[in-house]
Formats: sequence, structure tokens, C-alpha cells
Amino acid sequence: MKALLSKVTGGPETLVLEEAPTPSPGPGGVLVRIRACGVNFPDVLMIEDKYQSKPPRPFSPGGEFAGVVEAVGEGATLVKPGDRVLGGFSCGGMAEYIAVPETGLTKIPDAMPFDEAAAFMLTFGTSYHALKDRAQLQAGETLLVLGAAGGVGVSAIALGKAMGARVVAAVSSQEKADFCKSQGADATVVYGAGPFDADGRKALGAMFKEACGRDGADVIYDAVGGDYAEPALRSIAWGGRFLVIGFAAGDIPRIPLNLTLLKGCSIVGVFFGAWRARDPEANRRNVAELMALYDQGRIRPHVSERFPLERGADAIAHLASRKALGKVVVTVA
Repeated sequence: MKALLSKVTGGPETLVLEEAPTPSPGPGGVLVRIRACGVNFPDVLMIEDKYQSKPPRPFSPGGEFAGVVEAVGEGATLVKPGDRVLGGFSCGGMAEYIAVPETGLTKIPDAMPFDEAAAFMLTFGTSYHALKDRAQLQAGETLLVLGAAGGVGVSAIALGKAMGARVVAAVSSQEKADFCKSQGADATVVYGAGPFDADGRKALGAMFKEACGRDGADVIYDAVGGDYAEPALRSIAWGGRFLVIGFAAGDIPRIPLNLTLLKGCSIVGVFFGAWRARDPEANRRNVAELMALYDQGRIRPHVSERFPLERGADAIAHLASRKALGKVVVTVA
């Protein structure tokens, strides 16, 4: 099979497309013919050895995929050859085939295109776990989303609206703000490029507070980190929940803990991959609820760019440039 491989530490330019052995499904495993692979920020970090998961090389990036079951291993009973499925693992998606445990697969409806399926679970799964399980977002509350034009950000907008919240999208350009409005955001904030000095952080916090309203944001969804986290936290409502999703800005923020005392708020970590491994039954319930929302037309991934497998490195570079709106997908012929 053809596979895009990371053989040395480095950026997207270090990836190579090579022939690799087609894997075989082990006991309880499944061989999937990949049709599309979603690109996510962990792919950018993983090839540079900056992610918490460091698979042995060579490995193929791509943590989520969609395709057709080609074969099943001994004892596999949940799916059969010909089933259309999506899956999410740490890596391996930018290849023509992948062998995975059948328990990590979800059947998809015939009406769900492969590119949307490959752009669905890591973003919507993360955001649903964050908003439902970790923040317990309620109808009528205000949700502030940092990095709202990216894949997880767009999913947070969609789910926030589906759950009845008022959604404020914070982004780095007017183009992204207009895009978030088209995705359902009620209000937007356009922030400048950091780093910020003390006055800059104060001004940014005032912008967040003005957009969220007098009482502030009940839930803050932070996929950016860096210099943006503290100003956002200063705009939180009493009893608010600050969700730590990721650090797209590149730096892990240092939060003055006196803010949590003054606001009576909580800082809540969100690690979707670890949670679904620890509580697979709860994850299955969430997946069923997400699929129901998709079938009802209330949520849908926004795939903005598609790259063929031979240009998978360009897909990762495009995401790393922070110019992507919504999801980037690699298609496999």
C-alpha cells in the first residue's frame, strides 16, 4: 500500500510517500480501506515530537479516518466486510489501509460522505465531551470559543447552538469572524497577534467581556492557550467553567489562580482520547447522540479543503499555517 510516512523528526516537508506493507487484522481487529483522513493539530505536533503521544517511527500521521471494512480478524463480530465506518486513533490515517481494533470503529450512514465522516469524530467528539460532560453547558448560557474558526472551534459553535447557548466566537481575522457568523455564532471578537504586555492583556479581556455581556461567559472553550487564556478567564462569569482544550498558540499559559477565587470558577481539563478509553460506554452514548444530531441536520462538519494523499504534507502545512477555516481532509483514491 501507499503511505505518507514520518521517518525523521521535523515539519511537513520531512514526510515521504512510500510503499509500505499492507497490515493484517489481528484477533478482534479489522482492516479498513481508507477513503478519507481528517487533519488535526496533533498531526502537526506529532511529526515534530511535540505531542504527548510519540509513536515509534516510521509512522503515518492522521488520527481520524473513514473508509470501508476490507477484512476482519478472528473473533471480530461488530462489523463485517463492506461496512462503511469511521475511526479515530493516534495516527495511521494517511495511508491506503489501516488495521485497528473493531471496538474503535463506528458505522456511518450511507448518506454520510467519507470526507465528512473523517472530519467528524475527533472534533465533535472532543467538543461534545467538553461541553456536555465537563462543562455541563445549559440552554441560555453564554459560550466563548477561542480559535473558533478551526475544526474543533467550528464544532463547538455548532454544538453550543444545538444545546441552546449563546455563542461568542473569538478569532484572529475579520475573514474568520465572518465565517464563524455563517456557522451560527451570535457574536464575534477579533483579537490581535500576541504576545501581549499587561495593557494588551487587559484590553483583550475587556473585548471578551464586552462581547459576552455584563455577566461574562458561563463557559470558555480554549483551544488556543498562550497569551489569550488569562484575558479570557478574566471575562468569565461567576461560577463559570474554563475548558482547557489545547494550545494552538504554542505556549502553555500560566494562570494566576487568584482569578479562580475571585470568580468562583473552575478550570477543567478536556482529554477526549483518554476519557473515551477509560469510559467506552459513556463514549458510545455520546457517539449515538452525535449521530442523531447529524441525522437531524443540526450539526455537520465544514470541510474547507481537500488534498490527495500524495499532497498530505501540504495538508498538514496548510493547517499549521492557521489559515484553514473548518476542517482539512486528505482523500485517498
